[in-house]
Amino acid sequence: MKYILPLCTLLFGVAVLLFFGLAYPHHLHYQEQFQLFLFDSNYVWDIVKHPGGVADLLGRFCTQFFLYAWVGAAIIAILLSAIQLLTLRLSNGQWSMVNGQWSYGLTFVPSFLLWLYLLDENALLSGVWAVLLTQLVVWAVVTLVSGWTRRILLIAVIPILYIMVGPVCFPLPVDSLWLGVHYHRYPTVFPWLLWGAALSVWVLVLAAWIIGTVLRDTISKGNWIIRTVPMILVAAVMGTLVWKNTNIKAEKVMQYDFMARHQQWNRILQTISAEKPNNQIGVTVQNLALAMHGMLLEHMGDFNQNGIAGLLPDVKEDATSPLPTAEAFYQLGMINVAQRTVFEAQEAILDFQKSGRCYQRLAQTNLINGQYAVARKYLSALQKTLFYRDWANETLPLLGNEEAIAKHPEYGRLRQWNYKDEFYFSDHTTPEMLESLYQANPDNRLAYQYLLAYYVLTGDRERYNQFMSKKQ
Repeated sequence: MKYILPLCTLLFGVAVLLFFGLAYPHHLHYQEQFQLFLFDSNYVWDIVKHPGGVADLLGRFCTQFFLYAWVGAAIIAILLSAIQLLTLRLSNGQWSMVNGQWSYGLTFVPSFLLWLYLLDENALLSGVWAVLLTQLVVWAVVTLVSGWTRRILLIAVIPILYIMVGPVCFPLPVDSLWLGVHYHRYPTVFPWLLWGAALSVWVLVLAAWIIGTVLRDTISKGNWIIRTVPMILVAAVMGTLVWKNTNIKAEKVMQYDFMARHQQWNRILQTISAEKPNNQIGVTVQNLALAMHGMLLEHMGDFNQNGIAGLLPDVKEDATSPLPTAEAFYQLGMINVAQRTVFEAQEAILDFQKSGRCYQRLAQTNLINGQYAVARKYLSALQKTLFYRDWANETLPLLGNEEAIAKHPEYGRLRQWNYKDEFYFSDHTTPEMLESLYQANPDNRLAYQYLLAYYVLTGDRERYNQFMSKKQ
């Protein structure tokens, strides 16, 4: 039993790792793209000066690594395993390990609740750090001192913990004091699973003390069934809850968005061949990948369509759905439209963070448009990041270098395809916009495919024939 119990913690960590690495990787990518962690003193101070700022800063720091799903999965696995072990120690760990192995399974409850909490793509890692930091501080006090000194220190650290993990501050609205400052991307959502996990730690601590004081001899003499049932029960119940609340549909949508972001056109074609998408983002990305391979007109009938919304959907006022549409605008050469769409998507991020993905695209669109001062602003910010720094350093020399931009395989082509004349852009994409793109640049085969697909999907045979006759 001495080695079996630590093995259970290890197996739990491996389960968390495999879950987020295999079943939920794009949820991690989703989290990463809606923040921009800067290695900058002003940025850090703006975070830590608020209640809960330390937990928030640590959460954001870790989230930047979610760009690589397996690294993000490992971080979550380590954090949840650490919380389980600290719960064990706070529940009088030595007694639990030697005489009361039956209680070991209950120490997984807070970590399982936090696992459930993280199934929500808008739940932020700062909440997990808030629980862990609270445990660490209390455990340090309990371990280092005893008697009245311990009691006095535990009371003294309460305001310190509030400052570190939140939520207390006069300038904040009253409801924010209870909901938490930065535990969830939706500011009005009460993260009850997070609070339940935090509360369960102290319920278990209290229960362990009562059982250890009153029923220690009885439990110590209990048979193996009494010792193993709680662990099996916790694993079965919590495992079932995790499985039942896993949002695979959302994961598929995020997968298509991720592949479009990284222009993985071949991978998209392989994915849609195995399972045809039936959601707006999936269909938009599907059609873009087909067009990038010159296959849209020939194969669009082989896949689910959503009318013209499957080509270039109307831009909605949220942070997620406009981004694949913006990718299509960008690849078509509708640079200003793509820029506006990305900018509005970033402004729609509910917790008012900036986005590394959006900053990168805004730098590109301004570079293509010749707005070098604005492009430099975005690139300078990206230079202060960990994973966008190299790209920013490689792109900065292009600013003002017309010859290098003209030779660039992407920026040169898109600058050539871009609209030369100004016009009013409606929120609804019109065939006139696509026809203007093609007429100005007959080499723009993407615009050609999208225009004819537009006529086919709307059943406008007359305008289709008119265009084909003019083309001939």
